[in-house]
Amino acid sequence: MTGQPPLLDWRNSAHWSGQPLPCRHCGGLTHLRTTKRRPAHKVCAVAALAAQSAQLADRYLNGT
Repeated sequence: MTGQPPLLDWRNSAHWSGQPLPCRHCGGLTHLRTTKRRPAHKVCAVAALAAQSAQLADRYLNGT
């Protein structure tokens, strides 16, 4: 899958905040913010997205 842009791109400085807040997924403190300015660690956001994608794929495949 070369040539595809990353699903989540955290390089933009807009994802950084000087004030650490609890991650919306694990509760640990983070300076990172999502595109909606919600605090989240990169690894937590990627894991949550993967879980959501798997759940949606399962629903699609099982017709629920």
